[in-house]
Amino acid sequence: MSALTDLYKEIALCKKCEIAKSRTKAVPGEGAEHAEIMFIGEAPGWHEDQQGRPFVGAAGKFLDELLSSINLKREQVYITNVIKTRPPNNRDPLPEEIANCKSFLDRQIELIRPKMIVTLGRYSMSRFFPSQTISRIHGTARKQDGVLYFAMYHPAAALHEQALRQTLISDMAKIPVLLEEVNKANEVKPEPLDQPKFEESPQPKPQQLRML
Repeated sequence: MSALTDLYKEIALCKKCEIAKSRTKAVPGEGAEHAEIMFIGEAPGWHEDQQGRPFVGAAGKFLDELLSSINLKREQVYITNVIKTRPPNNRDPLPEEIANCKSFLDRQIELIRPKMIVTLGRYSMSRFFPSQTISRIHGTARKQDGVLYFAMYHPAAALHEQALRQTLISDMAKIPVLLEEVNKANEVKPEPLDQPKFEESPQPKPQQLRML
């Protein structure tokens, strides 16, 4: 039994929020336990509440299409949400609900240790891109503490506004190139034997990556 499975059990028993009283199932997340890419959405919907799985409704089908467009399956990535319980009538998550679930999301990130976190929608975006708007920064990335954060619209947005469908497809297409850059940057280069060792200079503040 993994630490992630133990965390799922803890999430299923959590009653911090009032919305826990009306849920059918908690929706902790699913996917590869050591995935390179972690997708973080906003909140479960009706279908997710019924099955206890993230992104299984219409938006989930589109997410599967987006993953397929870059030759990935959902089993190869990790998918979760900012909050783990469906809000009534699929309303937006409240600040206190996001705060109550923060420790769960923090521990998921700590256990999975993804190289890249893709935010889907404005609520997960605001966690990693504070004081920004999704219309302004979608398709852009920033690196901090060795993790690349990449902002995208939520797949559900394309269901309501068809013009965003191609935007999501175009943004998703950037992910393989960015991940390759991260992997190259993380490669350990052997030091020449005849060269003296120097102490590393202080690391500069995180800079936004140049997009293609």
